[in-house]
Amino acid sequence: MTTNNRNGRTEPEVVINFGDGYSYSKQRMEEAFRSSLFDKPPAKTPKEIHNCKKEDVDFIVSELEIPRLQAERALVAANGDLIKALQALITP
Repeated sequence: MTTNNRNGRTEPEVVINFGDGYSYSKQRMEEAFRSSLFDKPPAKTPKEIHNCKKEDVDFIVSELEIPRLQAERALVAANGDLIKALQALITP
């Protein structure tokens, strides 16, 4: 909803007026949120962050009987190398 100002220009809808004279318009707030929230590139999914093969993770989980997350972290730390990941997991 807009109202006319004295000089003939339209004034945006005011969301709230404060006692110190400041006010926030709906249009400016939407633009600020839109520019900060929606213009960011999408975050990388866990699959894009590391290149661990599903077969390698399954192998580590079944052989060492450890949680899947721990196996994935070991593979990520070893840059996807199965042998290095296994050595890191079994070395005390």
